[in-house]
Amino acid sequence: MKDSDFIEYFEKFIAECPEETFDPQQKYVVLGDLHAGNGGSRDDMARNREIVQTLLDRWYLKKDYMLILNGDVEDVNKFRYEAVRRAWPRLFELFFAFEKKGLLRKIIGNHDFPLLGIRDYPFDLLPGLVLRRNEDRLFIFHGHQASDRYVKYGKLSELLIRFLLKPLPIHNTGVSRDSRRRFLTERRVYQAVRSSGILGICGHTHRPMFESLSKFDNIRFSVESHLKEYGKADSKRKKKIEDDIQMLQKEMKNLSAADLKRRKTQSLYGDSPFLVPCLFNAGCTTGRHGITALEIENDSILLVYWTDGPNNRPYITGEALQVDVLDDRWHRYVLHREKIEHLFTRIRLLGGA
Repeated sequence: MKDSDFIEYFEKFIAECPEETFDPQQKYVVLGDLHAGNGGSRDDMARNREIVQTLLDRWYLKKDYMLILNGDVEDVNKFRYEAVRRAWPRLFELFFAFEKKGLLRKIIGNHDFPLLGIRDYPFDLLPGLVLRRNEDRLFIFHGHQASDRYVKYGKLSELLIRFLLKPLPIHNTGVSRDSRRRFLTERRVYQAVRSSGILGICGHTHRPMFESLSKFDNIRFSVESHLKEYGKADSKRKKKIEDDIQMLQKEMKNLSAADLKRRKTQSLYGDSPFLVPCLFNAGCTTGRHGITALEIENDSILLVYWTDGPNNRPYITGEALQVDVLDDRWHRYVLHREKIEHLFTRIRLLGGA
């Protein structure tokens, strides 16, 4: 499929998704790719059971965040839905608690696509969600829509699932583990989001992203920012900048030395000399050392990293803008923060470049 064909499809897809008015007083959290299974060794979220359920209960529910689950919540590609429900009773209790407050939105992904065929499923399943902010739009969607197979057969599969009750998921299951497919998916989604003039929040690849920047790009820009500041800094600040640059150089070398098949250093620049800050990704809740999420509050968007206990990775501790501690154990690192108004200004001014 040509990228131009996907861009045309994407515009129609946005128009078909429900729209709500963005409330600047409301706090939002976007979590995706939970992949809750049967609680066994093949359950990708089992290792993070405690942290996910604790932060949903003690942080986001308590603070009245709207919980937007951005696809692949129950992994019914691998497990029967009944097995997932039995394995995660507390998780579903929390979903119902958000729902009771009117604070739950659940978007469908490729791993939970078969839920469309389950009778009496308790939550509304959305293909995507548009949050309209005056003339601007934030669009939240899973991201498997970038698959050629989905564009070609997605609607047909949905009809068959709904009316024949036979799970026919879109088997685009290896993107998060296949660096080439992950990069092509991100690039295609970036181009479509940019062309639409929106701020897009996706999932699917399991790779957190902020302002369309990969981790490699973020490090590179941090180094450049430090270098610009160095000349005007006092001696104490210069020493701190030198230490930070050494830390960032080490992190960059670690990325560059990683297995080439993983290709962590690819960015999404494409053919344009400017990178439009239009694409965000909440990452996943299946990480080995913690989970990532996107939060929206005070008309700002934040990328946060939750982990059990203080983090000892220099890149996390050195770059964190803020650290919060929940119950003297769970640490929340704010890695990036930006005003939404500023983002839309840049999207409008750079979108045609």
